[in-house]
Amino acid sequence: MNENDAAPETDEPDLDEESEEFDGPLIPEPPHPINWNLLTSEEAEAEWLELNRWVDWLRRTYGLPASVVPPFWHRHPELLWELSALHLHWLSAYDPEQNGSAPLGWHRDFADARQRLRDWVAASGTRLDRDRPTRQTTWPGEGPADPVEDTIIAHRDQDFVQFVLDDVAARRQAEDDFYAGLDPNTGEVA
Repeated sequence: MNENDAAPETDEPDLDEESEEFDGPLIPEPPHPINWNLLTSEEAEAEWLELNRWVDWLRRTYGLPASVVPPFWHRHPELLWELSALHLHWLSAYDPEQNGSAPLGWHRDFADARQRLRDWVAASGTRLDRDRPTRQTTWPGEGPADPVEDTIIAHRDQDFVQFVLDDVAARRQAEDDFYAGLDPNTGEVA
C-alpha cells in the first residue's frame, strides 16, 4: 500500500468515541483479585479506569439507581472494594473457559451484592447530587473524628479524573520516597 491509497475501512470501533457498550477489558491479562492497597501508581491508574468503565456499563445495563451505585462511588473505599470484587466475579463468570452455569451464579451473587451496596451507600451518605466522606466511629482513646459535610460535585466525570490523578500522584510520591530511601550500594532500605 502506498501513501496515496486510502486505509481500508474496518468494523473496529473508534476507541476515542464514547461507547455505551462494554467493549472488553482495558487490561490484557487474566482476571485476578485486586488489592487496592498494594497497587503501584501505574497499576492503579489502569485498574481505576477499567473499573470505572465496567461500573458505568453495569449501572446502565441493569438500570441501577444511585442508591445502589452512586456517581461518587470512587470516593468511598467500602464501595470501591465491593464493586471491585463484583467486577472480578463478573470477569471470571463470563470467561470463555468458564462453566456455562457461571453467569447464573454471578447473577445470584449480584443480587446479594446489590443489598450490600445499598447498605454501604446508606452508611456513607453519598447521593446522586452530592457527596460526603463516610462517617467514622471514634473508639475510646482516639481523638474526635473530622466533621463530615456534604459537597456538591457538579461534574462526575471531571471529579473522577481528578480523583484518579490525585491517587496516582500520591502513589507515585510514595514510590519515589521509598526508592529514595534505598541504599544505592546494597539496595536495602537505609
